[in-house]
Amino acid sequence: MFTDLVLASAHHVLVFMLAAIIAAEALIVWSELSEAAVRLLSRIDAYYGATAALVLLVGSGRILFGLKGWEAYVYNWAFWLKIAAFVAVGLLSISPTLQFRKWRVSVDKDAFTVSTQEITKVRGLILAQIGVFTLIPVLAATMARYGY
Repeated sequence: MFTDLVLASAHHVLVFMLAAIIAAEALIVWSELSEAAVRLLSRIDAYYGATAALVLLVGSGRILFGLKGWEAYVYNWAFWLKIAAFVAVGLLSISPTLQFRKWRVSVDKDAFTVSTQEITKVRGLILAQIGVFTLIPVLAATMARYGY
């Protein structure tokens, strides 16, 4: 029972951390970017990847070691929609991550330039991530109420 509490608590905290990280990226990629902002984005994005991996790891622990048992998850349609939303957020994050790395390399080479078109594209993808991410807690609540 204690293991389930620890796993559930860790999972929720990590998901909120992930939401905060996405929000931070959205705030930073708002208008013109400085070299300092690009360095910060690079660090934040590394935390994003690590936190997403921990969400998956702890979430898998909940499935395998939680009180509900794996059947409560694998036969629940809302669980699979939640996983699909998480994957979609991950896929939407690939292009911004690659752009952050490109910008960071240009900063490190003292050749930093960024166009408003690039910023607009990245911002749009981050906002799309936020849009899809908001489905995850809705689907989690749906999962809890409509079992298999």
